[in-house]
Amino acid sequence: MPADNILLAACGIRKHFGGLAALSDVSITVRRGEIFGLIGPNGAGKTTLFNVLTGLAVPDAGTLIFDGHRIEGLKPHAVAGHGIARTFQNIRLFGSMTALENVMVGRHLRSHTGVLGAAFRTRAAVAEERAITRRAQELLDYCGLAARAGNLARDLPYGDQRRLEIARALATDPKLLALDEPAAGMNATETVALKALLERIRSDGITLLLIEHDMKLVMALSNSVTVLDYGEKIAEGAPESVRRDPRVIEAYLGGGFA
Repeated sequence: MPADNILLAACGIRKHFGGLAALSDVSITVRRGEIFGLIGPNGAGKTTLFNVLTGLAVPDAGTLIFDGHRIEGLKPHAVAGHGIARTFQNIRLFGSMTALENVMVGRHLRSHTGVLGAAFRTRAAVAEERAITRRAQELLDYCGLAARAGNLARDLPYGDQRRLEIARALATDPKLLALDEPAAGMNATETVALKALLERIRSDGITLLLIEHDMKLVMALSNSVTVLDYGEKIAEGAPESVRRDPRVIEAYLGGGFA
């Protein structure tokens, strides 16, 4: 694989919590422009790996190279600055803020106005604020939420809240969008809309890293899949080969799925 095609390389990642090995020498390689699926049963270490990748947890060992830069141990805002954005399994929106304001919060990561400029409402600060608002409105429209811009986040239907989190993450201009169970709790119609949105995001040049328990969705979307079990990688490859791997069937999918 050409080195310039690799966006993220995690090598030998280890993470312990007391005597529990949450991750044991886990390595993954994510190529530019793909949807990379990360699956496994509950407690397999998927979210821990996400937390390590996005700066919410510091690995005990191993290296993380993202777009040519070492990022292990960086703070979450620094990781986001390099171009990794994420959503969470449990929705983390600002419930008392509107949908538009939630996306604007994400966009402020790329703002340049300092504290004094914001306080004194300089011409540059006002122009940048208008640009942030305009971009947030564009992203709401992109995610099918334009009509919800003025609604409080807590008042949105569940599926719309999930898509709002994605819009806020996209506001940071990520190179890699990491989604932790984005379809959790969605009905069939919402899941179909989510699938279309994720395919559109990939077609627009953003790489996706996806944790998802909806096996039909993750297998349909992913270019490559890695499977964790008890903190160890037990399989990786194309979705069809992973689907039929006996270790995966035993650990997670069950014989009926195969």
